[in-house]
Amino acid sequence: MSTQVPRLFAGLVDDAAVFPPGSASLPDAVAAHREHREAWYADLVGALLLPASTLPALADLLGPGERIAVGVIGDLPIGQLEAALAGADPRITVRQVEAAVAKRGEDPQPGLAELLKLAERLTGVDVYAEVPLTFGLTGALDTLAAARADGLPVAAKFRTGGLAAELFPTPVELAAVICACRDRALPFKLTAGLHHALRHLDPETGFTHHGFGNVLAATLAAAEGAEVDAVAALLAATDPLPLVEQARARRDEERPLWVGFGSCSILEPLTDLIRLGLVNGGDDR
Repeated sequence: MSTQVPRLFAGLVDDAAVFPPGSASLPDAVAAHREHREAWYADLVGALLLPASTLPALADLLGPGERIAVGVIGDLPIGQLEAALAGADPRITVRQVEAAVAKRGEDPQPGLAELLKLAERLTGVDVYAEVPLTFGLTGALDTLAAARADGLPVAAKFRTGGLAAELFPTPVELAAVICACRDRALPFKLTAGLHHALRHLDPETGFTHHGFGNVLAATLAAAEGAEVDAVAALLAATDPLPLVEQARARRDEERPLWVGFGSCSILEPLTDLIRLGLVNGGDDR
């Protein structure tokens, strides 16, 4: 672990460059990811996230001795993911698989059962079930927690943004989910809308976006036993001071519960961390 990136932020940001709104081409995303992995802030960066359908094309971009770690996003039906992973080039290490188990309003249990069966057959791969924050959420979290307690490397994933207002959970809704995961000792990932550290109104989308700094402070508080109202207050905060104080006090600790989030930009979250004084900008290399 470098001294530039504290332990609290290790692997916080997965590289989702090929996904909207960045929508980088696969060659450009792979080239940029190589640069991130060699940069002073490399400890901040998690896996390169790619749709399962792009694994064959990825192999064509790798050098003879090159290896790359990726997270696979299920753009194929869950039943087809195992074959896609088995057919991946040996230079590609799949660290994680992330798949939606239901659309909003659908029962997540059938898709979750199928994903758990896949998790049983994979070795050394973390599996994240993307669960909608609607009907059936509590039951899905119970199912995931039970499977994890039985030794399966599974966890939850939730959306915190998108192209419609209903895809942005309120601070209270997100706080309730964080506390529900805390109560079940269930790790979780987040995706969409978390490019910046502080809660803000985005003039391009017209939506109020959650801040990843808010989420970090809220999760730290939840892990220490804070209830939903206190966690929601941190998620709703726009003053950076209490959020920064929470993070700075625990900078050398492992991040509890929250595995991290995917971002189509690595540099935007990095820049915010530098501006808040939580990452030193690589000056003492």
